[in-house]
Amino acid sequence: RIRREGRRGVGLGSGLKWGDQGIANGPYGITGEFMDRLVNGHKIGYVIHGGDPWLLPDGSDGYGLGKIAGRYKQIKRTGGGSSTDIGGRILSSGNDNKGVGDNNSTLSKGDSGKRGQLQRGQLSQFLPTSRRIGEFSDGKGPGPNGRIGYIGGAFDLFHGGDGEILKKGRELGDFLVVGIYPDYIGSGERGMAYPVMDLLERTLSGVAWRYGDEVIIGGPWEVTKDMITTFNISLGVDGTVAERN
Repeated sequence: RIRREGRRGVGLGSGLKWGDQGIANGPYGITGEFMDRLVNGHKIGYVIHGGDPWLLPDGSDGYGLGKIAGRYKQIKRTGGGSSTDIGGRILSSGNDNKGVGDNNSTLSKGDSGKRGQLQRGQLSQFLPTSRRIGEFSDGKGPGPNGRIGYIGGAFDLFHGGDGEILKKGRELGDFLVVGIYPDYIGSGERGMAYPVMDLLERTLSGVAWRYGDEVIIGGPWEVTKDMITTFNISLGVDGTVAERN
């Protein structure tokens, strides 16, 4: 059994499919000292940010030094994805959630997640497409004799503890299938304000992690015989990853 908890951002960053190394305690803005560390210590060629402004408390550009040095590149943001929007949902969930089980007896599986979002006034604006999901997936399947594991979870606000449990689960076999619970399970277990992120947002978090080989969108609460047969599952993974200081 493995436990997932804690928010180790360094491990999360290096565990993403497109992240090779994490740097602990990086500053909010690019300072001269940090820029020197990046260029001379980590041998980076450029720093990257989206098209939205990154302003420091004094109003200056957080990436100004990178731009002056000619080492700044700007990329297009993912349409509909906003950390500001998610932050608003987090704040709203703390104010509006009335506790586990409140009014859940009147909710159906199909509408409880959406009604929970409507209750707190925070509907996601993210519009996933098959192409976008495909961009996050490497498309590789298990080998002919591979040992296939399975882990299920909500993976809401995916963090370092979630990433660590997938890594440890993957190490137990050759291929790891990750079941992302539908919204109504999160609402039923934690209350109407949850999950903060909807099913498809959480799915992209799962497929972006290098140790999750396949994702079931809307995985069931209980593993069924049909699932075991369909995915050739030979190992179930569950438990906790404790945060280390």
